Amino acid sequence: MWSYEKRLQYPVRITNPNPKIAQVILSQYGGPDGELGASLRYLSQRYTMPNRKVAGLLTDIGTEELAHLEMVSAIVHQLTRNLTPEEILAQGFQNYYVDHTAGVYPASAAGVPFTAAYIQSKGDPITDLSEDLGAEQKARTTYDNILRFTDDRLVDDPDVRDPIAFLREREIVHYQRFGEGLRMITEELDAKNFYAFNPAFDKQAR
Repeated sequence: MWSYEKRLQYPVRITNPNPKIAQVILSQYGGPDGELGASLRYLSQRYTMPNRKVAGLLTDIGTEELAHLEMVSAIVHQLTRNLTPEEILAQGFQNYYVDHTAGVYPASAAGVPFTAAYIQSKGDPITDLSEDLGAEQKARTTYDNILRFTDDRLVDDPDVRDPIAFLREREIVHYQRFGEGLRMITEELDAKNFYAFNPAFDKQAR
């Protein structure tokens, strides 16, 4: 069963377009540590997670990352809508505009398109959850970097800062929850040899 509530997890209501900052925030849409990669990573990893509670955790966070993807795309869209040719040139948006007009395209701030090489689904719960912890910290760091731009008045607009700050806070919560999941998995395994086998694959581990 799929349930979708047609509103953003946190409201995005930007009135002042700014394509310069949109190109920075775009990295959290399709960049190496962005929301698209996060959602695909967690929703793929859940199938080989032997602990059902932790599999449910991956499902919960993976679907929330889809909500975050929607928020980031809304931010980018609202920052780039109704631009004049003069605004496009003045804020260095012409290279993106030539390829995508004002469409929201999954790429990094450097313009590198999204690739599945950004994510991993190893099929080993210890390996996957350890990667997930690192992924959440990298996402949090990227949001920190974006907020540094806004705090230093590249964008003096709370309509942009506030939803970005919300997304940063959720990365911290996800990191904490993945830590709980990793502890749950390791407690189920023999502390002396839990690196010696893959409990998602090797039968003797179950």
